[in-house]
Amino acid sequence: MDKESDQKIKIRPSPALRRDQRTTSSTTQQSAASVSDGRTNRTKRKTSPDKKTPRRRTRVSEPEPQNTFEEDLRVRILKRKAREYGERPSIMKKKNKKGFELIQFDRESPSSSVDTSRDSSSKTKVAADGEKPSMKERRRWNPRETKDLSIDAQRAEFEAKYEQQNQLGKGGCGSVFAGYRKADNLPVAIKHIPKDKVFCKQVDNNGKQLSVEVAIMLKLAGGQTGSVGKSAPVSLLDWYDLDRELILVLERPVPSQDLYKYIEVNGGSLQEQEAKLILKQLVDAAIELQDKNVFHRDIKVENILIETGSAVPRVRLIDFGLSCFVKRGSFYRVFYGTSAHIPPEWYSQCTYKAGPTTVWQMGVVLFDTLHSKTPFETTKFLGNKLKISNNLSKSCRDFLQTCLTKCPEQRHTLEQLQLHPWLR
Repeated sequence: MDKESDQKIKIRPSPALRRDQRTTSSTTQQSAASVSDGRTNRTKRKTSPDKKTPRRRTRVSEPEPQNTFEEDLRVRILKRKAREYGERPSIMKKKNKKGFELIQFDRESPSSSVDTSRDSSSKTKVAADGEKPSMKERRRWNPRETKDLSIDAQRAEFEAKYEQQNQLGKGGCGSVFAGYRKADNLPVAIKHIPKDKVFCKQVDNNGKQLSVEVAIMLKLAGGQTGSVGKSAPVSLLDWYDLDRELILVLERPVPSQDLYKYIEVNGGSLQEQEAKLILKQLVDAAIELQDKNVFHRDIKVENILIETGSAVPRVRLIDFGLSCFVKRGSFYRVFYGTSAHIPPEWYSQCTYKAGPTTVWQMGVVLFDTLHSKTPFETTKFLGNKLKISNNLSKSCRDFLQTCLTKCPEQRHTLEQLQLHPWLR
């Protein structure tokens, strides 16, 4: 994300996003029907990128222009390598979207006629005695094979430490399996995320790209993995960055179930008193994230675990795959999350902020917890097709109204929610 003036954040969309934005109207009069995901009653909602939940963002960098001499030198070196190795390096030419011609080489592209790579000794041997290096020597320093060995080693470590069992769930960003740690039989959740589903990334201090989910969970754990049960977000125990997928090993509280299932097994809605216990913990957890500059972006009943092993159910937050680090006052132009829960300001202004959006999501969770007939959808609520039940207490109705206020400036803050009479 690039900074704008006045503490604004501009998300640079990928070319695919720009096509989506041209397809959908860029005016503030967005069609409410275009973001409806067609859910049936009590259908579990999956987070999946669509026209309002953007695809993977990529940055397009412009290659530096090369002069003719440098280009001729590259071609001569490639031809020399072809004569020495008895092979023809493959050269592919294509044009990027800005019209620049990109040249991609299958093998390494030397920057000068002096070869300083690790296999220079074998090339010297060719020049000295005219013999080609053996296949074994040529393969010895293959960077791709070194990478594969590293990936294989990581996968072997994962399989040695953890036993994967039955699938717990599947969403737009990956699949989650039950499992346990072999050393001490600790229950874990094993999340497999295809690399093309890692929509948000963060650059660490070493310049390496990390999944934002990993970066945020490391920050929430104080930079260390392995701690269990000390905060509302579940703990990250281990992670493996493999070739085609990212594997996260997460704490799995036992016994527990997500709030969606918990509501379902309790008859489709909860009593107001139990809902209050859950919302109080949820608001406290949201403030904890806010204090650490973390914006979850997709708080909903499916992403809340309820630990059921004690008299008072304990709330745990899961799935930080669409979350981000945020500066106060920043706003966003591209919506990440569940399309049914888009805050109204996105429809009217095409922007949204972390604080007001999180408060809106508090209202969405409480609405789904207390109303059994139809799950919450922003467009239906704004069109008066969904209404807050009159069977709730006056204080509870007021809490819901303050969360689900259309104007974000008039919505309560998380700190104000924490002090609301209904939660006291």
